[in-house]
Amino acid sequence: MAVTVGLFEKTYDRLFKRLEDLKLNIEIRTFDKDGFFKINGEKIPASKTELDYLWLSPDLAGGCYGNLPFEIALTCKYIDVLQTFNAGLDNSAYKEISRKGVRICKSNAQSVAIAEYVMAHALSLIHPIDQQRNHQNNKEWNRTPFREISNTNWLLIGFGPIGLEIAKRAKAFEAKIDVIRRSPQTSNIVDRTGTMANLREFLPTADVLVFACSLNNKTRKFADARFFQMVKKDAVLINIARGALIDDQAMIDALNRGQLGAAVLDVFDREPLPFDHPIWEHPKIRVTAHTSFSGNGTPARWDELFLTNLPRYVQGRSLLQEVDSADIG
Repeated sequence: MAVTVGLFEKTYDRLFKRLEDLKLNIEIRTFDKDGFFKINGEKIPASKTELDYLWLSPDLAGGCYGNLPFEIALTCKYIDVLQTFNAGLDNSAYKEISRKGVRICKSNAQSVAIAEYVMAHALSLIHPIDQQRNHQNNKEWNRTPFREISNTNWLLIGFGPIGLEIAKRAKAFEAKIDVIRRSPQTSNIVDRTGTMANLREFLPTADVLVFACSLNNKTRKFADARFFQMVKKDAVLINIARGALIDDQAMIDALNRGQLGAAVLDVFDREPLPFDHPIWEHPKIRVTAHTSFSGNGTPARWDELFLTNLPRYVQGRSLLQEVDSADIG
């Protein structure tokens, strides 16, 4: 019996030849921007549609279609597996979908782009590039001593696919890599590993702090006033996870008193960041518009993950990036 696969119509138009080349026993059921599926030439509401595999593809990302992805996933009569373009599953809809017994696979396609984003900002803040540019503008022949990346300590809070890609790149510079994660599992590219219970032991030695963890009840606003009091002076903070991990005022206070050296923020508690928010104009904060995943290789990796996982599903094999329901929300 054919495996039924749900795809957004634009996604199918883009990938139909590659799907044909897989030569799988599948039946594609496309849905449109109004949430109707096309089955045997008829338009069928999601509430009457059953699917073995649903892919919420990146063609649905960016807010252009509002809540359509979640409406489809929540309304379908039956779904066995949902694969999403999201790396983080903190949206409450995923918890609701999981409660319906749907297996969920998240995405690791963004990992390479986000890791490069982190490295670019970290290196440009550790090395005195702005100072060198000022000397050039003023035609000043001044040397600018700098700290080598190999002499820095990095603390990655969160060590999923994104954390791993960041660690691989920082380790290539021979930086020391410490990791905080749910379980104290180790890795050959990690120097020390601990859990959130060990955080105070790691913070005082970290030159670069990278937030790459999921948002949940245990991590929400964990970077508070007490956190910043333990941070090493002049440390660089880079947040590519979720804005709600940080108490903004506590971070600003730490920057103002010189405790924290700089912050690079790609995510915010409220997005877009309000026009009058003090973060915009703070001289020690870099703001980017949730764009760290936007590398030119990310779309192809999104497709490859789906085109790799679908045959695994049809063949009854384990799926890549499947999430334990207990870890959702």
